[in-house]
Amino acid sequence: MASSIPHGARSTANQVLAGVDLTRRWILITGCDEEIGFETMNALVANGAHVFGLASSLASAKNACDRIGPRATPVACDLTDLDSVGAAAEVIRGLQVSLDAIIANAEVSMPSTLRRRYGVEFQFLGNHIGHFALVNRLLDVVRNGTGRIVIASSSASLIEAPADGIMFDNLDGGRFYDPRTFYGQSKFAVALYAKELSRRLRRRAIAVNSLHPGGSKGMGVRQDLLLPLRMARSTVRLFMRSVGQRAATGALLAASPHVTGITGEYWSDCQVAEGNPLLNDGALARRLWQVSMQIVERITNATRISAGVMQREAIEI
Repeated sequence: MASSIPHGARSTANQVLAGVDLTRRWILITGCDEEIGFETMNALVANGAHVFGLASSLASAKNACDRIGPRATPVACDLTDLDSVGAAAEVIRGLQVSLDAIIANAEVSMPSTLRRRYGVEFQFLGNHIGHFALVNRLLDVVRNGTGRIVIASSSASLIEAPADGIMFDNLDGGRFYDPRTFYGQSKFAVALYAKELSRRLRRRAIAVNSLHPGGSKGMGVRQDLLLPLRMARSTVRLFMRSVGQRAATGALLAASPHVTGITGEYWSDCQVAEGNPLLNDGALARRLWQVSMQIVERITNATRISAGVMQREAIEI
């Protein structure tokens, strides 16, 4: 049970995996070039796993994986480009291995001005739709019985998300745009996706969980703030997490025997936590799944039509 897990807020990724033999385990992680992704990848490889490290460009993925060693394989995957997502999935499938875990770690974080691609706001696209498309295309190569899927959410899914969870009538940001609200929405969406995916994969005994990694010690304190506010910020920083601590919950859920059989939960500090109450809304989860499928299909069909036109034009020339 989760209550017996001997790890908490101060545990690091290396500590939660101490003594765990991951030899012959194949694990995929997105955002391998980001702080938490890199730290998680490093801990997994140190315990014997072979990791596919995905980043938005092959150069970024290769740079991160080269720092780890030969058991880290770089793969390009831009989560805001569904052609790139599809290509990455085909690369993994072509290797003909069974994945023991997928860690959806990468994120797009609060652009100050509205950005769209495919008519979808950028954070919702990169954080949710890209991972939705990638994970769903790889589900049949995740190992039955012991496979795990870990999806990084955030406390923003609770404190910044819209009151209704998902603004289905404003996924393009056309009605209004606030960076924090849309970030919270995207992080709520990935947690809700994890909840629904866990339900759909129960018969295959694949565990699916989401998590909040915690605040970072790297968050600076601005010197132009008034002294009382600087002091308050400095006090808050005492409770922030190091990169190793922020990577701990994801590493635990991906590979620790302590969480075997636990699925459909929202985690923080290596323990089951209280997430957004709307995570228990099954109808909302199913609607998000349906709308996400429609978005992916629309983009995929449009891309195929565009590619066909380009092919015909090339032939005519």
